[in-house]
Amino acid sequence: MCLAVPGQILSIEQADDPLLRSGRVDFGGVVKVVNLAYVPEAEVGDYAIVHAGFAISRLDEAEARAVLKEIAALEDIADEIS
Repeated sequence: MCLAVPGQILSIEQADDPLLRSGRVDFGGVVKVVNLAYVPEAEVGDYAIVHAGFAISRLDEAEARAVLKEIAALEDIADEIS
């Protein structure tokens, strides 16, 4: 199953090679380093959809928060079931 998750870009590491541009991204409290080569226009504070360690597109904050809210609801349901 493929899953892409929205996260907020906390910082960006510029590299000489644009394919190596990376950033720290917050996924609701979990922070991971993500490759930002596919979203060269992304800036600190932006939200991006991330799949397999690569940010693949930007999205607006309202849409990102809606998706994160749905993911949290699914986690609550999973906790109730287990």
